[in-house]
This record gives sequence, structure tokens and C-alpha cells, in this order.
Amino acid sequence: QAQAAYEAGGLPALLPKKPGPRRAHKLSEEIVEALREMQDQASDTNSSALAEQVRERFGVSVHPRSIERALARQEKKHRP
Repeated sequence: QAQAAYEAGGLPALLPKKPGPRRAHKLSEEIVEALREMQDQASDTNSSALAEQVRERFGVSVHPRSIERALARQEKKHRP
């Protein structure tokens, strides 16, 4: 693999790549708050439906699992 990478891109191809984002960078506080409101209005709404609503309302494509994690983080923050 290293040989193929070197042949394809030279020495820079062997250097480690920058890791991806470490947090939900697409889910701003505004979007998370809107998600909480949507969930409160229709408690039977699943994360896939919420993801579709976020895409339509904010123009941001978010995986349903990311929404589940963001809502879980919010819930932990707001526990008494």
C-alpha cells in the first residue's frame, strides 16, 4: 500500500491525512433547538423524519444517527 501511495502521489502521499471533524459541525445550536421543538410537537417523530425536516427547512443534509446523538447531548445538558 505504501509503495502504491508513493508511486501515485510521491512523498506527500505517505504523510498522515488531517482527521475529520470531531463534533457535529452541521448541527448548529439553532438547528438542535429546532429539532427539540419538532420532537416536542410530535413525540412519535423518528430521526429519519427529523433529518428530512432539517434538510427541507435549513438546507443541511444530516444523518439520522447524528440527530439522535445531538438530541441525547442536549438532554444530558438540560437534566436537573
